[in-house]
Amino acid sequence: MNEPVIKFKNVSKIYDNGTLGLKNINLEVNSGEFIAVVGLSGAGKSTLLRSINQLQTISEGDVLIDGESIVKARGKKLRTIRRSIGMIFQNFNLVKQSSVLRNVLSGRIGYYSTLRSILGLFSSTDKRKAIEALKRVNLAEKVYTRADELSGGQQQRVAIARTLIQDPKIILADEPIASLDPMTTKLVLDDLKKINDELKITIMINLHSKELARKYASRIIGLRSGELIYDKKIEDVTESQLDEIYNGNILQKEITNE
Repeated sequence: MNEPVIKFKNVSKIYDNGTLGLKNINLEVNSGEFIAVVGLSGAGKSTLLRSINQLQTISEGDVLIDGESIVKARGKKLRTIRRSIGMIFQNFNLVKQSSVLRNVLSGRIGYYSTLRSILGLFSSTDKRKAIEALKRVNLAEKVYTRADELSGGQQQRVAIARTLIQDPKIILADEPIASLDPMTTKLVLDDLKKINDELKITIMINLHSKELARKYASRIIGLRSGELIYDKKIEDVTESQLDEIYNGNILQKEITNE
């Protein structure tokens, strides 16, 4: 049996002020899945995603990427593992005064020395890769436009292109549509679903909409107070269960993907 691309082993997170972020999470994610992480605000969704690439350190347990511990990795090893994990944020994280091309190329920084990255000495191969990534999100005509001249939806699609040229095995999307209107939301999620379908990149995304979770995800994971309380394939998810998760009323664990 193939190794899960992501594996949580007894993962807990307790913040310095005593707040429980995650509670004994055991979870396996297989290559090519599109997973929606759902739950009320403060349920631990962002903490879960950020622990995968160790933007959020954990207090106990381990997180394995392709069988290797990212928690124990240091230096070059940590950078190498992180290169395989793309991250899309709610606030886009673009350099607004730089061109779309330069922002997308920043996704290749992990493959360059610090000096070459600072000087922007990217190879012609990577520039072509950046343009291909922009074509995939229908923004090739914006290649030399400044990022601050784009709409919010366009900026988020630039962020997707930036993630793509990392050549990631995994894309984590932390509330990527929270500030977008419904039409733009559809464009961004359609892009992510197409990337998942065509490139077989594993995607984990935090979503506040049960309708969108049902439409795009192949599997739904529910959190409450840092605890994994729900984990089912989309075809096994009922409307009433989704309502209970989103309203915080689910009374018992519903997990079938252990």
